[in-house]
Amino acid sequence: MEKAKIRIGLAPTRRSIFSAPDAIKFANLTRDKLDELGVEYVDIKDINEEGLLYDDDDRIKIAEKFKKEKVDGLFIPHGNFGTEYECARLAKELGVPVLLWGPRDERPEPDGMRLRDSQCGLFATGKVLRRFRVPFTYMTNCRLDDPEFERGVKDFLAVCNVVKKFRSIRILQIGPRPFDFWSTMCNEGELLEKFNIQLAPIPIPELTAEIKKVKEKTPDKVSEVVKYCHENMTCDISEDLLTNVAALKIAMRNLADKYGCSAIAIQCWNALQGEIGIMPCAANALLNEEGLPVVCETDIHGAITQIIVEAAGMNEKRGLFADWTVRHPDNENGELLQHCGPWPISVANEKPTICVPVAFDHNGAVSAEAKHGKLTLARFDGDNGEYSILLGHAKGVDGPYTKGTYLWVEVENLKRLEAKVVEGPYIHHCVGIHEDVVPIIYEACKYIGVTPDLYDPIEDKVKAYLHGEDVEF
Repeated sequence: MEKAKIRIGLAPTRRSIFSAPDAIKFANLTRDKLDELGVEYVDIKDINEEGLLYDDDDRIKIAEKFKKEKVDGLFIPHGNFGTEYECARLAKELGVPVLLWGPRDERPEPDGMRLRDSQCGLFATGKVLRRFRVPFTYMTNCRLDDPEFERGVKDFLAVCNVVKKFRSIRILQIGPRPFDFWSTMCNEGELLEKFNIQLAPIPIPELTAEIKKVKEKTPDKVSEVVKYCHENMTCDISEDLLTNVAALKIAMRNLADKYGCSAIAIQCWNALQGEIGIMPCAANALLNEEGLPVVCETDIHGAITQIIVEAAGMNEKRGLFADWTVRHPDNENGELLQHCGPWPISVANEKPTICVPVAFDHNGAVSAEAKHGKLTLARFDGDNGEYSILLGHAKGVDGPYTKGTYLWVEVENLKRLEAKVVEGPYIHHCVGIHEDVVPIIYEACKYIGVTPDLYDPIEDKVKAYLHGEDVEF
């Protein structure tokens, strides 16, 4: 899956009592730096001769242009002090994530004059944005060539990606939740009302009808998937059943495309087994590898979590949907992440095997240990009208073999994490990714109306990182 493409609106600003030439100079230097970093942006140099935001008539034209270009975020560099009320008006109208920054001021002139006072302008704009109830992100007052600038811009793009993906979620729900899984129930109406998250529910027979259609009308595509499985996995499964795996994978993709969905939540047992004779885990894994999140047991909140987590990594790495399952037999802060086999092939530390899972009789699951290394773990969930996202760090560690897709992880304090999950609003499902996206998700929460809930007491460190400090987690 390709890296996410984010386009921001660039609106450098100035205030009249400070140096306009210096504001123009730094606006152009900022453009050059964004070009160097490969950032896609919509400019305002066609709006006025200076290419700056400071006039209300121009602000109206800028807003119209940014809306037409469908920008995903707004970057407001303060070339000098800036016009704070125009920044706030523009940000309020656009309703996208906002990044504030101003270049660090140089030494005052020999006569004592200062040309820009950019930092002071950031203080003013931040206050006015609060008055307008506009959430915003800011980069520390630094130079263009400081590492904080590049890091801050790239992190902001990732935040924009989370917000963009979250605000357009539509999930294909294949079947109702299994009866025994009361923990995965969700409030469809509330998700729509609060977050514009839409569900596209379909019954199991619609899926099985699509599988039959795939086999009859696109046998070549089925053969391609079967070939891919043989090349990338050990297939301890009959060819007939492997053909069902391939057809299921294609059918789910077709239905997701038909209903315009960015993720799937499937009732993976047990009605499906009676119809097609397989577990859907391997098909889920194949789609997850392609960047279409598929989660088990009709866990809508789990699908939302995977979208958020992968978006925070700019869609460059795949997430793994897992159970928090059992404690490590030897490591007091160790825990088993495991599921019957929906994890994408790219997270595996070994060649995966299509086989029979630990708790069921039907074939079609996947078994493989995942790669070790540092991970982010997260879970979006809610009840009683309140929603939050549990998140924090973990690392892969050695542990006993177990069936399914699995990884033993170690956290800082498992008892603290366990209490968070049991006391809720979370359940035993989570999503992991081999990347530190904790600060990105934390920052994105202010834009999507979800409360960040860190399972380790690292909030001060996360804020310090986001404000440009070098922090070790």
